[in-house]
This record gives sequence, C-alpha cells and structure tokens, in this order.
Amino acid sequence: MAERASGAPRPPTSSAIGSASWDGRTLAREQHSDVLFTDLDGTEVRNAGSVFNRCTFRRARFNASAHEDAAFLNCTFIGCSFFDARFLRCKLVGSCFDGCSFEIMQVKDGDWSFVGLAGAHLATAQFEGVRLRDADLTRARCKGSVLRSCDLSGASLNGADLTSADLRGSELATLDPREVMLTGAVIDIKQTVAIAQALGLDVRAR
Repeated sequence: MAERASGAPRPPTSSAIGSASWDGRTLAREQHSDVLFTDLDGTEVRNAGSVFNRCTFRRARFNASAHEDAAFLNCTFIGCSFFDARFLRCKLVGSCFDGCSFEIMQVKDGDWSFVGLAGAHLATAQFEGVRLRDADLTRARCKGSVLRSCDLSGASLNGADLTSADLRGSELATLDPREVMLTGAVIDIKQTVAIAQALGLDVRAR
C-alpha cells in the first residue's frame, strides 16, 4: 500500500457518500472535508476551484475530467482511474495514491508536494512545471513519461524506472543515478553535469 511521503497515517473520515454520479457535472468552488467517497463516477466532471480536504476516494472514476485551480489536500485515492484527466494549477499536497491508473493524465503547474506515488504506473502521464518536492516516487514506473520543468527537490526516486523519460528542466539534485533506471532518458546540459557529479566525476569546462 502506498504511503504518504511524510509517513503520516491516513486521515479519518466523518461522513460517507456512495455510488454518486457526477458524470459531466460542473463543480464550482465546492468544499468537502473528511468525506469517504465510494464508487464515485466523476467522468468528464469540470472542477473549477473546489477544495477536498482529507477525503478518501475508493474506486472513483475521474476519466476525462478537468480540474482547474482545485485542491485535493491530504486526500487518499484507492483504486481510482484518472484516464485522460487534466489538472491545471491544482494543489494535491500530502495526497496518497494506491493502486490507481493514470493513462494519458496531464498535470500542468500546481503543487503536488509530499504526494505518495510509490510504485505508480506513470508511463503515459505528463507533468509539466509541477512542484513535486519530497514526493514519494519510489519504484514508480515512469518509462517514457514526461516530467519537464518539475521541482523534484527531496523526492524519493529509488528504484524508479525513468527509461526514455523526458526530464528536461526538472530539478534532479537529489537523484542518485545509481538507484534509478535512466537509459535513454532525455536531459539537458545542466542536468548532465549534476548527474555526472552525483556519480563522483570531476566535471571541468576544459
């Protein structure tokens, strides 16, 4: 089971909603706290600025959904589907994902610090300009994924598969190239120097 990067336990819920259908619904600045959502159908939902705080989602479907300036803070996602979901300038700080699918999910800007994505299948996911500080990406399967211009400071990447991933512009200072798979990964010159130094090489201009 995936855990939060902070090691904090899953927050308890105080109410429950089962088998709700939000298919195609627009959520405008709604507020939900400490709710357990089971079998939620959020297909094609349009989420504009709504906030979910310490909520748990079991088997929720967020397929083809769009979230803008929304927040899922310290939430737990178990067996959820994010096929073709899009997140723009969203905050998912402290949230944890367990057994979820992320096919062709797109995340742009926003703060995903301290998220738990250990072992997640992110091969077709795209993250661009996202803050992923102290995120748990241990053993994450990111072969061919896009992680561009992301802040990965303090992120746990041990055992992650970054084969052929596009990492250009991302902060990789804490990445240990001996602990991840990097074959064919696309990086820029600055990252090349950082990785060489992490391997103990003495990098000189000439």
